[in-house]
Amino acid sequence: MSRNTPGDRQPGNKKFFVFPNEAFVDFCLYQYGREDCESLHSYGPFVRNHYLFHYIHQGSGTLEANDANGVTHIFHLHAGQGFLICPKQVTVYSASKEDPWEYSWVEFDGLRALDALTNAGLSMKQPVYESDDETLTKQMISSMDYLIEHPDGNVFDLISHGYQFFHCLTASSAARNTSVDHRMRDFYIREALAFIEMNSKNAITIEDIAKNCNLNRSYFGRIFKEATGKSPQEFLISYRLAKAAISLKTSDEPIRVIASKVGYDNQMHFSRAFKKEYGVTPSEYRKSR
Repeated sequence: MSRNTPGDRQPGNKKFFVFPNEAFVDFCLYQYGREDCESLHSYGPFVRNHYLFHYIHQGSGTLEANDANGVTHIFHLHAGQGFLICPKQVTVYSASKEDPWEYSWVEFDGLRALDALTNAGLSMKQPVYESDDETLTKQMISSMDYLIEHPDGNVFDLISHGYQFFHCLTASSAARNTSVDHRMRDFYIREALAFIEMNSKNAITIEDIAKNCNLNRSYFGRIFKEATGKSPQEFLISYRLAKAAISLKTSDEPIRVIASKVGYDNQMHFSRAFKKEYGVTPSEYRKSR
């Protein structure tokens, strides 16, 4: 996922920039950069005041970091991984002798940082980042590159890419927690219902709804059923048919037109689904009302 090939590398090359504004409370950037390290290049022991994340583009190295109990752990890392350094944590990280690493880093903090990192499964005890979503990881790298390549950019432009980096980092972490509290679950359900309401006439799928909520389909299906008592597919069908039933009662539009408006291109499929839901055909329902 690096922009460079081994032949392009220039050990010792380093870019480092400081974010020009700290007037952001929920999430704030402090500094960011990229370095192609020389053999055995080492940094530390050092203690940070904020969170610092490194993503390894090429090569390998070692992180020595203490946990909350003061016990030092050693992590051997390679390209495609990342590592988190937490505030007040003593760390030393060193490039390998044979294949020194090239990495990008972002230092950040904010009121939401700890909670989001906890949900990502990243902590002082477990600092190693592994991805299970290559697309999000590429977006994360792209956001880091943007920050590094636009040191004089507009503050709001830079912070937007900072948020994008933070989202991709936490959402792509293979160690992220897949459980959420009821408040977050209800938020996702509201997002899903709003999406269904706006797109019920379109050929949307459950994957589309889950993607809109930034959730895995199977996990989305589970929390949706916990909240509504129906699977997303069952709810989508019921929602569309309920809208159709209202139209059958309140308008003289042809049944095929009503079917199309609620996402059914085939009138026969619509009539079959409607009868299963209401016990009568659409025409019988209209006559009885």
